[in-house]
Amino acid sequence: MPKEFRYRGYTLEQLQEMPLEQVLMLLPSRHRRSLNRELSHEKKKLIERIRSGKKDKIRTHARDMVILPFMVGLTIEVYSGKGFTPVEIKPEMIGHYLGEYANPIQKVVHGTPGIGASRSSLYVPLK
Repeated sequence: MPKEFRYRGYTLEQLQEMPLEQVLMLLPSRHRRSLNRELSHEKKKLIERIRSGKKDKIRTHARDMVILPFMVGLTIEVYSGKGFTPVEIKPEMIGHYLGEYANPIQKVVHGTPGIGASRSSLYVPLK
């Protein structure tokens, strides 16, 4: 039997029914402070899209947006510097930033040397 998710003693259903001010009191102080201050245009736009009920693609550049209980179950595409990375929001992500789940650093994969490469750059070890 899987363990029931709880955030600071509250179930997901209880968190989703709570008013936003009460949920903010459960978050760490850094997150609470950033949400209590004026929200940026990007964050306001993201919250509007989520609350509107449209379940199609939700894309955002707001990597510093805190994941709140009403976002659980959605897939949000977060900009990672080059493209948008889909992030499926799970209950365990509540209280974290969106940017934590869209890594901007990707592994570099180099191709083979092209035309005009020097003889030494053509050397590829077998193992």
